[in-house]
This record gives sequence, structure tokens and C-alpha cells, in this order.
Amino acid sequence: MKTLRADMTLLPDGWASDVRVGIDETGRIAFVERPDGPDGADGCAQGRRGGPVGASGAEQRVGILLPAPTNAHSHAFQRAMAGLTERRGPDPTDSFWTWRRLMYRFLDRLGPDDIESITAFVQMEMLEAGYACSVEFHYLHHQVGGAPYGHVAELSERIVAAAGTSGIGLTLLPVHYRFGGCDGRALEGGQRRFGTDLDSFARLWEAAARTLGNACADSVIGVAPHSLRAVAPQSWPQLQALAPDAPFHLHLAEQVAEVEEVLAAWGARPVDWLLDRADVDARWCLIHCTQMLPRETARLAATGAVAGLCPITESNLGDGIFDGVAYLGAGGRIAVGSDSNVRISLAEELRTLDYSQRLRDRSRAALASAEHSTGRRLYEAVVAGGAQAAGRDAGAIEPGRWADLVVLDAEHVDLIGRRGDTLLDAFAFTGDRVMVTDVWAAGRHRVVAGRHVDRETIEQRYRAVMRTLAHDL
Repeated sequence: MKTLRADMTLLPDGWASDVRVGIDETGRIAFVERPDGPDGADGCAQGRRGGPVGASGAEQRVGILLPAPTNAHSHAFQRAMAGLTERRGPDPTDSFWTWRRLMYRFLDRLGPDDIESITAFVQMEMLEAGYACSVEFHYLHHQVGGAPYGHVAELSERIVAAAGTSGIGLTLLPVHYRFGGCDGRALEGGQRRFGTDLDSFARLWEAAARTLGNACADSVIGVAPHSLRAVAPQSWPQLQALAPDAPFHLHLAEQVAEVEEVLAAWGARPVDWLLDRADVDARWCLIHCTQMLPRETARLAATGAVAGLCPITESNLGDGIFDGVAYLGAGGRIAVGSDSNVRISLAEELRTLDYSQRLRDRSRAALASAEHSTGRRLYEAVVAGGAQAAGRDAGAIEPGRWADLVVLDAEHVDLIGRRGDTLLDAFAFTGDRVMVTDVWAAGRHRVVAGRHVDRETIEQRYRAVMRTLAHDL
């Protein structure tokens, strides 16, 4: 049994001071003791930095204890592309589509060892940023040219191995990617590494599920059709039947060109087309949704599904602005993810999401509510929504849940004297990973004093890959 004693803790019903949290040997929260109850929200951060005190079994005193969110959408391999796609392509109106062509060429340089090393590094950065779990939207399945590996789930196995190294919680989403567009055209170039038909995808998914069965107990497997453009409309029932109760994710309504293609081919915009034909419910997570009309926003919010938002990547690619004000106002659920991993920062995802609403509407505190500040409302939304999207029994500091926990440094200059919700406002609007002192993923203490416990080894392997890639490119 590990015991934490926190100066300030965000519990399901609010802030409390001097809370004790027990973590059992399975990685779940065993107890929560709160001597002063939720009214402790008036207490200031007290200036105690995370770190163990005393011998094994002694309490660990920490500063500001929060439930740690899930990173709800990641393509880990794209981390190694950061900084390589910021020039104009041949087309003076450069866009997501020219970025995508560069990404496909980049894929030709990556082998299994490279992908495992990059993924472990990405997961380490996620942990240091305050995330406890990664949802890997994994569509890179095959060898260069598209031939399957001898072990069909070789690259899924490498994702799982990376999670074993980093210690992050993992929800693995093998992706079915069949076509290059709504017209059913064949995959080309780098896309061939993604391609599956329904039969080959079922074999790959089953092999990945067996691999995940040997991983940590908190690991989850789900299913991910890549997008409406990439999957045959009649394939939805078979895909859902693979794992009827598992997380089910897909990209939806990200780009104007995508909306126009689906509308021209199938007679409806992507969100309307999907909601008219599929029983979208709480196990679904729809990624991006930056191109929705008001009626679509309200319809999607009513399903109980999670909108998986990636504000940094969406900004980098020029996708558009998700209507968070209307979606949250209609009771919708959200999560955040780092997607292309061009920048991994939990605080900055929250900040970018809120600032996009302010810029669009020329407002302030756009996502605050009558009850809670902007930081509190966003943080609690993405913690709950991320756990839902990952199919993970986490999302709150209460007995029985996985111990996904993050500690903020109460001595950080921007947190001194802050109270209650303003702690989360300071994190969201002035913070970054430098505020994070400790992170536990299902009880695994992987970040200590702001640094991943295996950073040196993981970074060394990543550096070796990057040197090789730099030479090749």
C-alpha cells in the first residue's frame, strides 16, 4: 500500500485539503480520507514539493493532487516529424493535404525498432506533461510498400512494448483503413502501410488483442475505422461486432474538403450521415469535428459520445475551430489528445481550445460556467471525457478507480497563493510541464520531481533514431 497526503486535492465534489489517498498493490485507489471535507477549497497551496519522505511504507507528502487525464488521440510516429513540415509545398495555398503528402513520404524511413523508440519517447513526454494514459489511434500496420509483416500485428506489438517501457496506461485502437476516398479508390504510396480489408483487419485486431492480453491489467483494446472516406459504408456492423463494448473511434468532419467529398458522394454532411445510420453512443469518440453546423453540434452532443479534440494539431494543420461553447452548453462531452504530437502539452491543449473560442467570438472566459472557472470546467471535462473515450476506469480520485494521478508543484511561482479553481486556471493559462512534479498511471509512479524515471534510456534511443532519420532525410 502506498499512501499520498496532499495539501490540496480535487475530489469529485470539490476541493479538499490535507487529504490522504491510498494506492493498493493492483494500482487502484484503495481509500480517500478527507479530514476537512470539501470546504477545504479556501486553503492556499502550501509550498510542499512532491517526493518520498522516510522509508518504504511512509506517507508521501505532495502539493496539489489531481486526477490525471487521458491523452485521447495520438499517432505516435508523427512526433519525429515535428518541425519538418513548416514550409510551403508546391501549392502556394498549402494545407492539411500537402502536409499529409509529406507525412506519407516520411513513413518510408520508419521500421519497427524506430516506431517502438519514437512511441516510448512520446509516451514519456505525455507522462511528464501530466497525462496518465495514451489512446493510440494506430494505423501504421505494414512494411514499406504495404506487405504485411510475418507477425501481422508486429507494429501493434511495438506500441504495447513501448507502453511497457514508459509505464503509461494504454488504450490501443487498431485502425481499419480500406480506401483512399469515398469513391473507393485504391491506397497509394505511403498509405499502403495502413491498408486492410475486413478479413485482414479482423486477423490483425485479434492478434493485437492477444498481445495486449499479456500487457498491464489496465490496458484496453478498441476499434477504429479511420474515417468515413476510408471505410466502406456497409462495413460498420462488422467493425462494431469485433468488440461490442469496447471504445470505438474515428476521425470525423475535420476538413472542409472532407465534408464536401462526403456530401457529394453520399448526399449528406459527415456528422449527419453518421448519426442517421449508426447507433452512436457513449463508447464512441469522434475526433476533431471542427467542421460542424449548429444542428450537427447539438445532435452529436445529445448522443453521449465524446468529441476528441486536438487543439494544437488542429491549429497547426489549419483544420478549423471546434464549437466548444455550443457543444458544452448542450451537455456534450470532450477529451483532448496530442494527435500529430508536434507539441505535447496538456496545459497548452486546454489553453488553445479556450483561446480559439475567445478569438472566434471576441469574448473572454468563453468556456467558464456559472459554477466553475474556465480551468476547472475544462480540466474536469477532459478528465471525465478522456477516461470515457479510453474505456478506462479512471477519471476521478475515488476508491476503486485506477490511480491515475498528477501532482502540481505548489511552490511554482505561478501557483503561490492561488486557491481552489484558480489553481487550475493558473495551470491552464500560465502553466506547462514544469508545474508537474509527479504522475502515477494505474499506481505506477513514472514521473518523480518532474522527470520520467527512465528518461535517460528512453531519450538516448530516441536520439539514435533521430540521427538516422536526419541522415536519411
